[in-house]
Amino acid sequence: MNEEPRKQPLFLTVEQAAQELNVSDAAIRSLLRTGELRGFQVGGRGQWCTGIDDLQAYIDEAYRRVAEKVSRGEFAEVEVGDE
Repeated sequence: MNEEPRKQPLFLTVEQAAQELNVSDAAIRSLLRTGELRGFQVGGRGQWCTGIDDLQAYIDEAYRRVAEKVSRGEFAEVEVGDE
C-alpha cells in the first residue's frame, strides 16, 4: 500500500499551538487576544485558530527580539533555563 505522508495542517487550534510551544492554552489565548500571535475565530463557539505560518512568524520574531537583547548585553548574566 502506497500511503502519502500526512501533510502538516495549515491551521492549529489553541491546544495544538500550545503543545507546539510547550506552553499553556491560556498563554496562547493571551497572545491571540493581544494580537502578538495572529489568529481568528471560527464556528458558532468562536474557537480560536492560528495559521502554522503565523506561529512560525511569532517564533521568528521572538528569536529576533532575544537576539537584540543579547547584542545589547541584557542577558549577559542569565543562564539558559533560569527563570
